[in-house]
Amino acid sequence: MKIGVLALQGAVAEHIRMLEMAGSEGISIKKVAELEQLDGLIIPGGESTTIGRLMVEYGFIEAIRNFSAEGKPVFGTCAGLIVIADEIVGQSNTHLKLMDMKVSRNAFGRQRESFETNLTIKGISETVRAVFIRAPLITEVGPEVEVLAVYNEQIVAARQGHLLACSFHPELTNDYQLHAYFVAMAKQHKLASMGAE
Repeated sequence: MKIGVLALQGAVAEHIRMLEMAGSEGISIKKVAELEQLDGLIIPGGESTTIGRLMVEYGFIEAIRNFSAEGKPVFGTCAGLIVIADEIVGQSNTHLKLMDMKVSRNAFGRQRESFETNLTIKGISETVRAVFIRAPLITEVGPEVEVLAVYNEQIVAARQGHLLACSFHPELTNDYQLHAYFVAMAKQHKLASMGAE
């Protein structure tokens, strides 16, 4: 399995390390043409406005929308969650508009309010270690979106078919369970598409 990590900003090497721990090949993606070789794509944390601007600059908006339209899994973490959201609280402009959810930027406050915790995530048997840094929140989800995890009664992880999103940084721990979950999503899609051919 080849999973790409969009390498415009954020903890790219950390995601690649986790993907390898989860038994997949992790590839740093800097050009649109590199998407073709992938079974799934991670959009990492960073600063969502900067990531959005760079995606426009390098032609990734349409390319990732087409990638997603093929049913290939896309996973947005922290700022990546904001980038794939359909709506951002207090902002008229959005980025990829892939996932039917409304998100609030920096909902957990500033850098000094960062924290780590264990989360129960639907579909994963053990608790998952999560690092929250200036994390966004999912404030609303559409009917097709399944809530996977909550923290203090607020949504911090969700899935909509081939789309996965979390408010936190799963790559800044040694717990690769969420990456393994995403690799399994990509594997399932690849097997289904091979069967359909």
